[in-house]
Amino acid sequence: MTPRLKSEAVRCCCQDLNPQEEIQKEANSEADDMRVIAGSARRLNLVTPKGNMTRPTSDMIKETLFNIISDRLYNVSFLDLFSGSGQIGIEALSRGAASCTFIEKDKNAVASIRKNLETTHFTDKATVFPYDVLSSLGSIDRGEGFDIVFMDPPYNNGIEKSVLGILSGSDIINKDSLIIVESSADTDFDYLDSLGFEVMRIKEYKNNKHVFIKPVGRHI
Repeated sequence: MTPRLKSEAVRCCCQDLNPQEEIQKEANSEADDMRVIAGSARRLNLVTPKGNMTRPTSDMIKETLFNIISDRLYNVSFLDLFSGSGQIGIEALSRGAASCTFIEKDKNAVASIRKNLETTHFTDKATVFPYDVLSSLGSIDRGEGFDIVFMDPPYNNGIEKSVLGILSGSDIINKDSLIIVESSADTDFDYLDSLGFEVMRIKEYKNNKHVFIKPVGRHI
């Protein structure tokens, strides 16, 4: 089932630009500096908006992440929050995910996502919501929970806790969902028990980490 928004209010307050107009408008602000690492779109270049509004994940960290989850990717539904250029969700599609939903509010980043989906020929497998994650996430209606949720929010401001609070008890995830949070190395997740989650694994890098989280005792 293609994800949609339950609330018309979210659509109205976060007006989407025409995709082709948006891509053309922002094309000059992008540069080829990323690539798909593996899978059907291997080695295809991706674009990312210039500036400091997004924080691309390095190839080394991206490769490590996907090596960890490689056996869970085939035919899954993937949710990419704070998507930036969409490189994580696109890598998931390239490696066998059935579909990916991207949520990203920055218009330059949204233009990059759509351009990258065209480049990799994954447009038909993707849904892009150009909205704020916190205000729109609870309005997503997919019909069943996403299999994998990845989020890379701004570091050190507690947004990941707010997002996990929305996911907790919602139908956005199911009892078998895997949630992956990219955060700064010193981010604390000691509140997870109170939200009904537990840590499966933590992979630490020099300045950041990936925290792999699963629901506990859910009945959806």
